[in-house]
Amino acid sequence: MTKRVAIIGAGPSGLAQLRAFQSAAQKGAEIPNVVCFEKQSDWGGLWNYTWRTGVDENGEPVHCSMYRYLWTNGPKEGLEFADYSFEEHFGKQIASYPPRAVMVDYIEGRVKKAGVRDWIRFSTVIRWVDYDEDTGKFTITAHDMVEDRMYKEVFDHVIVASGHFSSPNVPEYPGFETFNGRIVHAHDFRDAREFAGKDVLLVGASYSAEDIGSQCWKYGAKSITTSYRSAPMGFDWPDNWEEKPALVKVDGKTAFFKDGSTKDVDAIILCTGYRHYFPFLPDDLRLKTANRLATADLYKGVAYVHNPKMFYLGMQDQWFTFNMFDAQAWYVRDIIMGRIEVPSDKEVLLADVAERVEREERQDDVKYAIVYQGDYVKELIADTDYPSFDVDGACEAFFEWKHHKVEDIMGFRNHSYKSVITGTMAPAHHTPWKDALDDSMEAYLQN
Repeated sequence: MTKRVAIIGAGPSGLAQLRAFQSAAQKGAEIPNVVCFEKQSDWGGLWNYTWRTGVDENGEPVHCSMYRYLWTNGPKEGLEFADYSFEEHFGKQIASYPPRAVMVDYIEGRVKKAGVRDWIRFSTVIRWVDYDEDTGKFTITAHDMVEDRMYKEVFDHVIVASGHFSSPNVPEYPGFETFNGRIVHAHDFRDAREFAGKDVLLVGASYSAEDIGSQCWKYGAKSITTSYRSAPMGFDWPDNWEEKPALVKVDGKTAFFKDGSTKDVDAIILCTGYRHYFPFLPDDLRLKTANRLATADLYKGVAYVHNPKMFYLGMQDQWFTFNMFDAQAWYVRDIIMGRIEVPSDKEVLLADVAERVEREERQDDVKYAIVYQGDYVKELIADTDYPSFDVDGACEAFFEWKHHKVEDIMGFRNHSYKSVITGTMAPAHHTPWKDALDDSMEAYLQN
């Protein structure tokens, strides 16, 4: 009997899994019956932009954490699909830091070419997943939001590809309930123009704070203040941007910081991260991990050690993204299709996890972390037929990117890098990032 495989989510990870199975079928292999469940009405996951915040048109929590004017904050040369280059999609090489609309078009291009849209059930929310020890099968309870109908289906394997950057971590600070301004988590930030002419405080010192603060600066915020718990970001910020130690409280419109300083602000944006959140899973199937390179309880970073018939994609903290999701998807595909064997001894699986954790913790240097994840990608693709590519070259692009950010945090997107897939150099974008106020695909791609 043909195996049945459920994929939860049609974002970049879920689409990578669909492409992996389609690739095997294209080469003549008999593949399982694959069903992908997607809560949104279209594919793309986080990249599927919506103006909505809070809940979507069906009353479900909004998945999107994207905002208008978002450009990639890392070079595209580090995430390019090995089997589908930017040049193949656009018919030419493009600049290294595309805006969201360009990235969505690229992501769509590969799965449209693969013809896997019919494998996806859109506007369908997973309510629950059960596993029966006696039958060795999973029962999924799904909610078709269009027909408002609940139903159950049985599968041999479940692949969770629902991401971990959509359920916000929202801290509480004294005075928030009486703050005389706007408080929003990065998840619900949609348009930097809302904050033009305002004094903006961003709580956090990681990529969200860096990028949302840069967007607010670009579109005319009066001042930017970022607060950090452990260490400042330390870039050479513009004159109207300052970093302060941890926020302590708010009184009226005045923010108080750990060093005793204060700042009057009009808006507070919480760039305080996200949680791995799977409300559709029972305790014995639910991944519980911090956002780190070596996730808890995942053999080879994908197979759930407490039930190796279940898989998780893209749950790591990420330097590599799309091509790492591909590496994972091809590996999971080959486990399911019997090409790769998962050890039956749970202690062996746990030892694999422990080794990855120990190796990650040897150093906390950024360059080490990039190489660590690059080595992970190489490890997975060595065992599958995913096209080999220059992973070390992609790491070099990341190293250059980090260097360019230190040189000029508001100008790093003006640099170009070489594709590790085609070997060609990206052209310089026609307009410096700080002056490129139109983020449409048409504006970006014009000569």
